[in-house]
Amino acid sequence: MSSSLACAGGGDGGGGGSASTTVTATGWHVLKVEDYSQLKGIGVARRIKSNPFVVGGRSWCVTFFPDGSSEETVDWVCIGLRLERRRRHHDDDDGIAVARAKYSFLDQVGEPVPSSTVGGTSVRVFSRPGQSWVHPEFIRREDMESSHVRDDKFCIRCDVTVIERNCCQVPATVPPSDLRRHLGDLLAAGAGADVAFEVAGETLAAHKAVLAARSPVFKAEFFGSLLKENAATATHVRIHGMEPRVFRAMLHFIYTDSLPEIGPDERMAMAQHLLVAADRYDMERLKSMCEFVLCMHVSEDVAVSTLVLAEQHGCHQLKEACFKILGSSGKYKELLVGDDLEHLASSSPSLLVELCARLGLDEL
Repeated sequence: MSSSLACAGGGDGGGGGSASTTVTATGWHVLKVEDYSQLKGIGVARRIKSNPFVVGGRSWCVTFFPDGSSEETVDWVCIGLRLERRRRHHDDDDGIAVARAKYSFLDQVGEPVPSSTVGGTSVRVFSRPGQSWVHPEFIRREDMESSHVRDDKFCIRCDVTVIERNCCQVPATVPPSDLRRHLGDLLAAGAGADVAFEVAGETLAAHKAVLAARSPVFKAEFFGSLLKENAATATHVRIHGMEPRVFRAMLHFIYTDSLPEIGPDERMAMAQHLLVAADRYDMERLKSMCEFVLCMHVSEDVAVSTLVLAEQHGCHQLKEACFKILGSSGKYKELLVGDDLEHLASSSPSLLVELCARLGLDEL
């Protein structure tokens, strides 16, 4: 079973090139494979397809071959890009698409794993709808299963660049952005910090301008019109209802747009706490990243409590993931007992009614 997430945009994101390069359109798509054990063994050259997505005015899909794309690749997992249909509303379009694709497994927070990335350099010509280019040796099956399959599921991101036309080449080199590293160093050093947060007895320094740029709540707190005179001069803020490690992780995200390294034993708890913090400080990207982590790693044991969390914070995808786990579990009645059920009934009676309806139960 697979599901998809996509994003498209214009322009080339960075790296090397030239001052006047090819005109491109870029976008990415995430293929989420669930119940992998049921897909393995479907047969050589048999594939599953992602939902279609659009980059450069053309529709594409990712193709995935669990048992290899040929007899020569039976020990490999293969992946490819397929052109679905021609670009619309372009009378001069000859139907040819020129593109390159890069494939990466995603880690527990939804970021590409550099060591697993393949492709991205070779340019392919798609001369007709329905044509595919397959990477025949994406990863050995045993390596994928030992490194990337967790709880019978995994995610692969496909970055697509569609090349529209060639322009004159002027040699130039654009280094990759190091803004994240610089801001992360600024947070670590505390240089120029103008506010200190007291969190459960621990003091953490930060910069009001950075916080305000990343969170509407911090912006209102420090520079809001009604409190501007007092808030702008405040240098000490006490934080209630949050652990220091969670606030520290949130600061790391604010400055670097990424999550810190989180051990497997802490992953679920940290993601839950950070989701609450993200909602509290109105940071949608952090909230989405935490929801992604929880969707990937939620299990039967925590499905009920996670369902309540999803309902309280408006996380639709996480809510559906919990419903799916509970609905497919053969022991859901055993799970819906004790403190979790009491918490569900007291915090959200309507959610309990919805859960009963989804499970086909009259009552619990």
